[in-house]
Amino acid sequence: MKKGKVRILLAFLCLLGLTLNASTVARGMTDDQVNDEIKQLNQQISDSKGKMTDYEKKKAEYAKNIADAEARATSLKNEMDILDNRIAEAEIEIAGTQSQIEQSDLEIKKIGIEIDSKKTEIEKEKNNIATTLKLIYKDSDETTLEVLLMNNSLTDFLNRIKYLEDVNQSMGEELDNLKRSEADLESQQIALDQKNKDLKKLEDDLEQNKLTLEADKADKEDVLAETKDSESQYQGLVAELKRQQDEAAAQIADLEKTVREKIASQNKQELQFNDNGFIWPVTKNTITTYFHDPDYPFRYLFEHPGVDIRAAQGSTIYAAASGYVAHAQMNGTAYAYVMIIHGDGLSTVYGHVNKILVAPDDYVVQGQPIALSGGMPGTLGSGPFTTGPHLHFEVRKDGVPVDPLEYLPQ
Repeated sequence: MKKGKVRILLAFLCLLGLTLNASTVARGMTDDQVNDEIKQLNQQISDSKGKMTDYEKKKAEYAKNIADAEARATSLKNEMDILDNRIAEAEIEIAGTQSQIEQSDLEIKKIGIEIDSKKTEIEKEKNNIATTLKLIYKDSDETTLEVLLMNNSLTDFLNRIKYLEDVNQSMGEELDNLKRSEADLESQQIALDQKNKDLKKLEDDLEQNKLTLEADKADKEDVLAETKDSESQYQGLVAELKRQQDEAAAQIADLEKTVREKIASQNKQELQFNDNGFIWPVTKNTITTYFHDPDYPFRYLFEHPGVDIRAAQGSTIYAAASGYVAHAQMNGTAYAYVMIIHGDGLSTVYGHVNKILVAPDDYVVQGQPIALSGGMPGTLGSGPFTTGPHLHFEVRKDGVPVDPLEYLPQ
């Protein structure tokens, strides 16, 4: 056999043999070991999904218990039942989130093994190609005429060229396939890493939610102790809460009308809303109670007219938009709030404030500090039945409460 044909044959045998062995080693493991580990990971992922199904069933049970209790008339026992089930529901959500995190970690590990295997195959394939090229082009100084003369005929020469083309095409296609596989797996790993980060953040949020609910339960237990387990005394406290809420709502409506008339008479024109929309009155944070929230404990007495934003006791509250202060007054531990009148028929209310930094009739600009937040039970300005530090924030349009989240930046 001629020297050229021998080299081409050796090159083909080398390429074929090394390609077949390219995937047998990954991270020091054989194919069987890699497959066994991936099989185990798949089983663990399947088990984790099964746990998630159980968590969802339990969560649905607690949600039904909450709905059943909420459908009954407001009573001390019902409120305690609701809180107990909400705490249990939060614990199930936390356990479910942890299971999702574990599942994502397993999937990330599985993809990591597959990526390492593909990387090993690519490196081996590169070495195969290099070895093959060295065999083919060992005598690179041969001229075209010499190569032609080495072959018995023009047909042999053309066959050799065809062999080379086939080898090059095979090597290129294999390398492209491996690169595409690696890129796809790496993309999946990035997505799973982000999912894992999101789930861990969700777990932190759920832990905070659990703490809030436990504080809510502790507060209600204090009320239970105060009433000496008397339903009638509890109903008296609830009635006092409704009275204060109705009084505050009426006061806000009257103030809005009075202040707008006063501004119009002094300026001979309506107050203009010149701000570029609203800003968050405190750092954008978790919403613990939404506008007209169906889970609001006292929704049978009145709808929740704003949103409750988590804020540490004593956090600075900023004017969401420029305008005139209509109300700013502390009254011991009773509910305290600041109200600002803006243009375009808009006004804002900042409730459970612990300290006021402005006075009625002051003109404030957007972002100006106006108060410090409160809400801790028993502190100045918190009012009755508060469960922990937060800001109660309202937006009103022509005196009617509207959802603040439709006006705040996303």
